[in-house]
Amino acid sequence: MSSYVSLKKTGFGWKFGSEAALEDFVWANLEPLLGLTPLKRQYSINGQFCDILALGKNKQLVVLELKNAEDRYIVQQLTRYYDGLLEEKPFAQEVDYTHPVHLVAIQPSFHRDNFTDRKYHSLLFEFLKFHISQTEEGLNWQLINLENGQNYQVQIPQQEREPNEEDIPIPPKALQKLLMKCPPEQQEEILRIRRKILTFDRRMQEMAGAGSIKYGNGNSKTSKFCAEFCADSKGNFLMFLWLPLKGLTSEKIGRARIWTNWEGIALIEGYVVTGIGPKITSRKKVIANLTEKIRKAHQTQSSAKSFFRLNGKMIRLATDGPTTRQYCKETNRIAREISESKPITDEEIALLDFFEDWTLQVTQSPYKSLEDLLELALGKWLARL
Repeated sequence: MSSYVSLKKTGFGWKFGSEAALEDFVWANLEPLLGLTPLKRQYSINGQFCDILALGKNKQLVVLELKNAEDRYIVQQLTRYYDGLLEEKPFAQEVDYTHPVHLVAIQPSFHRDNFTDRKYHSLLFEFLKFHISQTEEGLNWQLINLENGQNYQVQIPQQEREPNEEDIPIPPKALQKLLMKCPPEQQEEILRIRRKILTFDRRMQEMAGAGSIKYGNGNSKTSKFCAEFCADSKGNFLMFLWLPLKGLTSEKIGRARIWTNWEGIALIEGYVVTGIGPKITSRKKVIANLTEKIRKAHQTQSSAKSFFRLNGKMIRLATDGPTTRQYCKETNRIAREISESKPITDEEIALLDFFEDWTLQVTQSPYKSLEDLLELALGKWLARL
């Protein structure tokens, strides 16, 4: 067993530096901690990878799925592994398939959906919750069986080591070219995001192509990506994250175009299979032009005027009838799409903000935390490996 364990200090204690570090630690401690015989790591089945396969008592196959953060879909993931393993029946000489396959989920906390999914499931699941505690003697990894309360504990041999900046390669020329057109504050944030991505997992790679830099586990047809940097025709920096569809609630993942103010606030502007999303760019331009037209008309106190009703009162626009009708059509659409958690652009929000009454119509904020979106993209990427 290696004496080094990659850990990070957080505001709430300690956590593993990555899911790969957690897997290394559990694999090294399978036998002394859980009484299991290690069989295989990252076993490929139906295009997915089981974290750990092990042997239990009487040669029973045990499948362990590890998460460094709470995952509400871990039961479904283990179910897919079970289905593939039962079809293929690997390691037939070592495993006795007359015994039921034991499915083990290990993560720092469990979502209530995990318990609901297991409650109505016919397969054998075991939930093990882990925690890193600190004592005078050092750090201990505690594992609690949520069914019977059984507690397992093992000492962690080495404490925190921050990722070494020297381990991160210099940005590829394609990225350096993109950064040259960004202001210093934006450059700093882009490089911070890059560092976070590259230090997330040992399998993360940086692939630079013609004007695009992708982050994932390779560049083949079966590779999984989590982020991409590129630019539009005017040289404006663009970022894409692979995120769940349908307001981040779907199990399906799409390539999302992200707007950000580079101060922690972000929007999902839309999902694009390839390219930069010309429809999104076109929509942003149309809305920006409409907003500017209305703003100029009000600033010059145009003689043209038309009215529309909002919240029971008449609102005057210093524009002609067609422009007012377009404004009403677009603002109604934007307010509806925000309420339905659909992708939205910053230009569309700016159009809504032109009148305070429209802002009051919107009951939920469309803005997201950029850090939360990045964490979600990384977590979903890891789950797809």
